[in-house]
Amino acid sequence: MMLELRDVSYHAEDETGVKEIISHVNLQIDERFVAFTGPNGGGKSTLAKLIAGIYLPTEGQIFLDGEDITNRSITDRARMGISFAFQQPVRFKGLTVHDLISMASGKKLSAAEACSYLSEVGLCAREYINREINASLSGGELKRIEIAMVMARGTKLSLFDEPEAGIDLWSFNNLISVFEKMHQKMGGSILIISHQERILNIADRIIVIADGKISKDGTAKEILPALLTAKTCSALTKSL
Repeated sequence: MMLELRDVSYHAEDETGVKEIISHVNLQIDERFVAFTGPNGGGKSTLAKLIAGIYLPTEGQIFLDGEDITNRSITDRARMGISFAFQQPVRFKGLTVHDLISMASGKKLSAAEACSYLSEVGLCAREYINREINASLSGGELKRIEIAMVMARGTKLSLFDEPEAGIDLWSFNNLISVFEKMHQKMGGSILIISHQERILNIADRIIVIADGKISKDGTAKEILPALLTAKTCSALTKSL
């Protein structure tokens, strides 16, 4: 899988006028596991949504395996093999967990097949397989169900926006294991937006995004020490 962004920019309007959120980003991704990180409001989620087709770029082009997908819809990109897991998962009233995982896989899965994906994300399949996707499920449960859906799809490119947000410590430890397994099994690429050191540490490549631009790009070994030093210095400054 090769994803390429050529001179991509994205502008949005607010009460003050037009604001440049993403500014002339050039990027090629073909690694198995890539992490976007950087300060809040720096443009990470917007860039991921441009890749997924939730937003369309104001300028520039996006290519997937050499094909120009710049103006393709999110539905078209999903068919072409791009998955997107939201920071706040969507609730689908009236659909069961079994329904969703089957839909994600593109075929009618048996209960046993659907349960295997739930087990991968640390959920007791018997308790969840027939549950409805509604308010009775916690944010952490929805997160794990959404990850199970992405695994069932097995796409070229899987995007996760802060998958660790709102989950407990046990779930987070399990999450690391899930991504390591996905990393080993999947033929495509996983792109995760995260601030968590343990997630960044298992990435093949870390891309730091700040002020709508790529400020650093390299391996975890190259990028992580400086990030951790900056984080420690910031925490110390705030405590004074």
